[in-house]
Formats: sequence, structure tokens, C-alpha cells
Amino acid sequence: MLLTAEFWVAVAFVAFLVIVWRVGGFSMMTNGLDSRAKRVRNELDEARRLREEAAAVLADYKRRRTEAEREAEAIISGAREDAERIAAEGHARLNDFVARRTKSAEAKIAQAEAQASAQVRAAAADAAVKVSETLLRERLQGAAAQDLLRASLGDVKSRLQA
Repeated sequence: MLLTAEFWVAVAFVAFLVIVWRVGGFSMMTNGLDSRAKRVRNELDEARRLREEAAAVLADYKRRRTEAEREAEAIISGAREDAERIAAEGHARLNDFVARRTKSAEAKIAQAEAQASAQVRAAAADAAVKVSETLLRERLQGAAAQDLLRASLGDVKSRLQA
């Protein structure tokens, strides 16, 4: 057993481990592994922190988008209401304009009717006066007839025109 190669390899390995332990190799290895574990832990913490920060930013952007959508909807709703109000005012103005124009046209028509009626009355009066004058001239003769004719014609004419 002392002469086998495996024995001497085992002795050399144990001696190597003792030398490494004496020199502080194990503590350096454990320190290296500990520092590596600490670095990995820090990276994981940083990744977790960044993930939480990204989630917070995402939530903030979602909230802002929702607010912007609500604001846009309010603006659109307000614009629709304004458009409806303006359209209603336009219809009211148009109806008012049409009513005024209709009333004006009716007034002009009534005035034209009154004027035509007055002209017809005047024409009828003139015709009646001329017919009366012709009849009286044919039937009455002399100066008295002329005076009577002038007085009565003037009287008839003034009454018919009034």
C-alpha cells in the first residue's frame, strides 16, 4: 500500500491541500466565492429594483394614457355639444329669418292689396263720375244743370275716394 502510485498521489494531494490551507488559499477561494455570490446577489437586487421601477413607469404611462383618453373624450364630447348648440342656434336664426321675411312679404302683399283696392275704388269712382256726368249732361240742360252737375260730381268724387 505504501508503494502504490495511488497512495503517493493521495499523499501529494493531501500535502498540497495542507500547503494551500497554510498559505490561505481556502480563505481566498471562499472569499472569491463569497464576493461572487455577493456580486450575483447585488445584480439580482439591481435587476429586481429595475424591474419594479419599469413596472412603476409602465403603470404611470398607463395612467397618463387613460387620463389622456378621458380628456380627449371630454374634448370630443364638448365639441359635439358645441356643434349641436351652434346648429340649433343656426336653425333658430334661420327660422327667425324666414319668419321675418314671411312677415315682410305678407306686409308687402297686404300693402299691394290695399293699394290695388284703392286704385280699383278710384277707378270705379272715376267711372261712376264719368257715367253720371254723361247721364246728367244728356238729361239736364242749361246753367242750373251745369252748376248742379259740378257740385254733385265734386261731392261724389270726394266721397268715393275717401
